[in-house]
Amino acid sequence: MASDKDPNFDRLNEEDHLLELLRDSKTRDEGFRQLMYRYQEKVYWHVRRIVLDHDDANDIVQDTFMKAYKAIDRFKGDSKIYTWLYRIASNEAITWINKKKRRATHSIDNEDSVIAQRLEADPYFDGDQTQKLLYVAIASLPDKQQLVFNMRYFDELPYREISRILKTSEGALKASFHHAVRKIEKFFQDVEV
Repeated sequence: MASDKDPNFDRLNEEDHLLELLRDSKTRDEGFRQLMYRYQEKVYWHVRRIVLDHDDANDIVQDTFMKAYKAIDRFKGDSKIYTWLYRIASNEAITWINKKKRRATHSIDNEDSVIAQRLEADPYFDGDQTQKLLYVAIASLPDKQQLVFNMRYFDELPYREISRILKTSEGALKASFHHAVRKIEKFFQDVEV
């Protein structure tokens, strides 16, 4: 049996306590405040790396938490709460990207320069030229490779956790990450830095 000094024991107790608060209609609002306090920033940065724009990321994060609030009774508890939130956020971000692609009037050939211009115009982006190029390279990846790369590289999630979020085998995720890294390396080789 785990002791009270075992950090995994504390995290499990916190997760169970949070889930109890969320499932009880009398304490749901308090539970949700705690959920947002604990995970909002992590979810924001996950989404932000996908959509790049601060305002769009904020809208998607808000939609993510609204969906989670409405669906908390359907949360089965077969994964961690943040895994469930990442799944919702990932789906919301992909849906947003697909809608934006359908509405886009510029050509695909121009996509890299449009992304770079959006990053330069974004007052919340404070990266250097190399970081901007990295985001352009990531944005040029297929959606699934973007997600896998972001979760593995930036969020440092283990493949097992990404597998739960994306409902994909660990082997397929490793292949996606490998292909993403190769494409990003090729992007940097082709671009004059």
